[in-house]
Amino acid sequence: MATATRQNPAKDANNASVRVEIFDQAYNLRGSDPEYILQLAKYVDAKMRAVAEQTNTIDTVRLAVLAALNIADEYHLLKRNSNAGSVGYGQRANRLANALDKILEGEKAG
Repeated sequence: MATATRQNPAKDANNASVRVEIFDQAYNLRGSDPEYILQLAKYVDAKMRAVAEQTNTIDTVRLAVLAALNIADEYHLLKRNSNAGSVGYGQRANRLANALDKILEGEKAG
């Protein structure tokens, strides 16, 4: 499980150092939001552990690549669904705007 500890304060307060553990390996990371970095580390750790449970490999590099592929797949599916939804909402908004224009034009003429 990913864990985190804050290191000594960095010179740049917006770029704090955070020590995280992913798949039993410690990493010192820097970023403006240590809690967000910890969330990401926990997510990657969980993905690596899930891949490790489903495969027979103990090669951590291979596990990391497979976990990265799973994360990339999730990202692209969400992106595709988001883009499809955006197009659908745009088309619906245009239809509603056109219908509203027709109604308002009818009221002006009447």
